[in-house]
Amino acid sequence: QVQLVESGGGLVQAGGSLRLSCAASGRTFSGYTMGWFRQAPGKEREFVAASGSGGRTYYADSVKGRFTISRDNAKNTVYLQMNSLKPEDTAVYYCAASNTQTIVVPATLYSYWGQGTQVTVSS
Repeated sequence: QVQLVESGGGLVQAGGSLRLSCAASGRTFSGYTMGWFRQAPGKEREFVAASGSGGRTYYADSVKGRFTISRDNAKNTVYLQMNSLKPEDTAVYYCAASNTQTIVVPATLYSYWGQGTQVTVSS
């Protein structure tokens, strides 16, 4: 069982930055693929970025070059550094864990989810 708790959301102006954190419980954090997803009002949840257990990362095209996912296995924490934020980045951001060693994108392949943290980007 893995429990995930996100933090770091808030209100920021367009062009600004935010850093999200996701603290995970469990002793096998390093073996999980960790992902970030987001869901805007009236839209489906969408993949943002993922970090595999081997250190590889993968990004959605919409955030590539602006967002960076990283993880600290010693602290059981995954981060999402978001730069050059745009109003269309406004959403609830969710951290998720998949018991796979390779990076996966579909939300259905992630077994554990955090409660979400709101990110609002004003124009």
